[in-house]
Amino acid sequence: MLSKIVDSTTAPFPDVLPDVSSITGPAIDLYEDGYNDPVYQAKARILNRAIQDIGMGRYQWYLFVVTGFGWFADSVWPLLSGLILAPVVNEFHFNGPLLSLASNIGLLVGAVFWGLGCDIWGRRWSFNVTLFMAGIFGLASGGAPNFVALASLIAMVGVGVGGNLPVDSAVFLDFVPGSHQYLLTILSIWWCLGQLLSNLIAWPLIAGYSCASASDCTKLNNMGWRYLLIILGGITLSLWAVRFFTFTLLESPRFLSGIGRDADAIEVIHKLAKFNGTTSLITLEELETPERAIPGGRPSSVERHKILSKSSKYDTGHIKALFATPKMAWSTSLLIAIWGIIGLASTLYNNFLPYLLSSRGAAFGDGSLYITYRNQVILSVIGLELPYIGRKGTLAIASGLTGAFLFTTTTAQTSNQLLGWNCGYVFFSNIMYGVLYAISPEIFPAKDRGTGNGLTSTASRVFGVLVRPLVISHYLSLSRRGS
Repeated sequence: MLSKIVDSTTAPFPDVLPDVSSITGPAIDLYEDGYNDPVYQAKARILNRAIQDIGMGRYQWYLFVVTGFGWFADSVWPLLSGLILAPVVNEFHFNGPLLSLASNIGLLVGAVFWGLGCDIWGRRWSFNVTLFMAGIFGLASGGAPNFVALASLIAMVGVGVGGNLPVDSAVFLDFVPGSHQYLLTILSIWWCLGQLLSNLIAWPLIAGYSCASASDCTKLNNMGWRYLLIILGGITLSLWAVRFFTFTLLESPRFLSGIGRDADAIEVIHKLAKFNGTTSLITLEELETPERAIPGGRPSSVERHKILSKSSKYDTGHIKALFATPKMAWSTSLLIAIWGIIGLASTLYNNFLPYLLSSRGAAFGDGSLYITYRNQVILSVIGLELPYIGRKGTLAIASGLTGAFLFTTTTAQTSNQLLGWNCGYVFFSNIMYGVLYAISPEIFPAKDRGTGNGLTSTASRVFGVLVRPLVISHYLSLSRRGS
């Protein structure tokens, strides 16, 4: 048993581990009775205890802000193809769904590459590169001369944005004490702020600087969407600069311990304590105790990795770890299914919402660009709430009501009715996402958390890629026939 043991400070070579049963860490404790790596499980608990003893300090609050930038980017850029769809189609004369398809292919690649990668070469590189890619390619997309260039640049934005949440949520949970893990839910406020800001900027730009129709639509009289991309790209690049130049991200101690770098993990813990103005009593000997106490434990130097070394390669080890026991396999599979199904519905809806508001508004007699983007801003304001998370019950109720309000939008007889039903959808979908963003990374073991986050994000993106060309093209063709 791991919990009945003698403190390593009094017995240099104890037969049992120090008592760490009180340490929080849902990602490990969830699988307490069947985790496939008991040495890592015991080490993670020791590190959890050290972080809990240090407490919530300056470093974690700074981290709350800079990881929030990832939520902001994840809100702004995946929805942008919907915001600019009408004016871009008018200028470049292409099949509208292709732009959102390009965005989702990029998001899919980013989720897979960065999600799995941060468990292999570490969190720091992924944490900084993803936001930089989103900003620089987003800025460049404002100058796209044609659809092919725009779609390519938007896809590259997606590669960066697709890795933001898988990496940033893993980074945040790696450093926040267990008593404050609820803050992962509060980070969703950055998502809402991103949605609100992008719609506030889009409202005057798209409404005031866009072609009224596809006839005689040129770059000079259709600059609104370009201004929007340039501004949002500049904001994202500025957020990256704040993250990169004013904040030094420490490598995750759980990641370091998971790849055998126990000494580096201890060094990170002491740096964290110093930054917070306190000290930590954890020692290398204490962290290495599980290797001596559990049969099969190996010295930390055996699996030592370096960034982009020969050992830094993709394999199935991190994926297999998520399915190592029946409980882990069930939880992982359930999360992947939930993200996939929700991604199928809500990403389609969010990208298509401006077109829906405009086309239905036209049918109701008020489909101007001004009214369309005014309604977008109203919906964004509705999303600015801080949901109370009761985990499974809240997720079930919020998901059910989200689906119900989606169905009710089909019954709208006026533009105001459509706006009202959409307000209900936005309110409950933000609660739903708040729960998902919190519960998903908490379930996965820390050393495999990036991979787990990447798998769930990938499921959402895969469904988005598969369904867009079929459903949206069909809907657009039906709309044209009816107009």
